[in-house]
Amino acid sequence: MTGPAVSATVIDAGVGNIGNLVRALRHLGAEVGITCDPAAIRSARCLVLPGVGAFRPPRERLRGAPEEAIRTALERGACLLGICIGYQLLFDSSEEFGTTDGLGLLGGRVTELPGGVPLPHIGWNRVFGVAEHPLLEGSTEDDHYYFVHSFAPEGVPEESVLGRCRHGRSFPAITSHGRVAGTQFHPEKSGAAGLRLLRNYLAWAHELEGGDGATPTGD
Repeated sequence: MTGPAVSATVIDAGVGNIGNLVRALRHLGAEVGITCDPAAIRSARCLVLPGVGAFRPPRERLRGAPEEAIRTALERGACLLGICIGYQLLFDSSEEFGTTDGLGLLGGRVTELPGGVPLPHIGWNRVFGVAEHPLLEGSTEDDHYYFVHSFAPEGVPEESVLGRCRHGRSFPAITSHGRVAGTQFHPEKSGAAGLRLLRNYLAWAHELEGGDGATPTGD
């Protein structure tokens, strides 16, 4: 990236170690803040929602003012990247430990991966069917990323799917609609390919912040 550093606001939903993500973003030149304060979220233009573990605890932490702040930030032109559980939270619902509503920012629901394969799905796996999108600039179908999960989205509109992975079934590993995007894998733990994706996200958010506010292409 060239020009002024982009600021990235990491939403602390109270789950998981976000240290690796923060270090990765700072390594890429971003000025990083960590918060769940609605005022800080509302004023942000480059949001990242990480998470590990189960779906329901971070969903409840975001309910109310933080969720309203995320929606307001998006309405004002912010970008949002969800990672792992943060990615799953973007969908309509999850069936983990009973049905829980999601943020509804991406179409689809989160369901358990099928039996017959080791769960959780832990380790490196390939993402295929890679679409053209600013988030995936420079990516190829030989890229592998690091996954840790037992649930994954399904029923996602095909026009929103940027890349798929297979573990028991095919599932959307990268999804985007408008200024909202997410990855089921952990880019901060995925070596050069993951760092490239994070760099692309920062550049995309920075470009849109200085643009005319139009919805980006490739959604």
